[in-house]
Amino acid sequence: MKEELREKKIAVLAGGLSSEREISLKSGMAVFNTLKADGYNVWLIDADLEAAIKLTALAPDVVLTALHGGWGENGSVQGMLEVMGMAYTGSGVLASALAMDKVMCKYLFARAGLSVPPFEVVEFGSAEVSIAALSRQTRPAVSFPWIIKPAQEGSSVGVSIVKSEADYARALREAFSYGSKAIVEKFIKGKEIQIGIVNGKVLGGVEIRPSGEFYDYKSKYTSGMTNYILPPDVSQQTYDKIGEVSVKAYDCLGCKGAARVDTILSEDAETVYVLEVNTVPGMTETSLLPKIAESAGMSFLQLLEEMLCDAVLRKTMQVASGTL
Repeated sequence: MKEELREKKIAVLAGGLSSEREISLKSGMAVFNTLKADGYNVWLIDADLEAAIKLTALAPDVVLTALHGGWGENGSVQGMLEVMGMAYTGSGVLASALAMDKVMCKYLFARAGLSVPPFEVVEFGSAEVSIAALSRQTRPAVSFPWIIKPAQEGSSVGVSIVKSEADYARALREAFSYGSKAIVEKFIKGKEIQIGIVNGKVLGGVEIRPSGEFYDYKSKYTSGMTNYILPPDVSQQTYDKIGEVSVKAYDCLGCKGAARVDTILSEDAETVYVLEVNTVPGMTETSLLPKIAESAGMSFLQLLEEMLCDAVLRKTMQVASGTL
């Protein structure tokens, strides 16, 4: 399959219009440069509003999506690629949409028997109600400290930690700048462990130890702000348990290809809380899935090849079965 891949035209979709555009461009460039250096026939496309026109003109055999946030990760671009009949990496329309909707994710995880931090949803539905007033009206029953985040963003964009009532309005204002719905979630103290999954199987994991209070946007994308422990500093039994929980979260959303599952292991190491599933993991020099792959003995190039081969194989099977 990998030899056949070298004969194919590959498009890397990056950029987009979301708040994560710059990170997506970095991911796209890293992917493009790696494939180009190994002799692949690869093209980088900045996914603006003319993305469909660009793809039609190029007519690639397979598309590697490196779009983070917004319609690049919520199923919209995936739907466009389905309509265009193109093979593409990662999860399909429904799984992408579900993974991007943090509220729906939590309901589905809980329904599947997975542990999620206690949470409440706050909506800003009227311009006549100020955020300060809303913060007074919607004091959650969740005990402090809280994590407040937009319901549909990634890369820790718009996320705040709240330790008192005084911080609540500020955190809501930050979250609502990215949408009308926010999640107030109990801050779970423990080890943050993220599991890389490729084609339904655990590739490995990494323990995150940020220099700040939590793994925010700055910690994620600034070198030296976070320590990465590979493999995580837990017993093998606990590591296996986290992997099993992560695959269950991946499967219950119907994910495909490469994904990263974010979890918190409680301080007593008894409970694995699922935070979210990232269906388009970052591919920058500080991104976690490439680090996990390297720790597992898989180079960045090999990781990309696995993703591309899976996309081509799934499309071939669709065509053969008559579902396309």
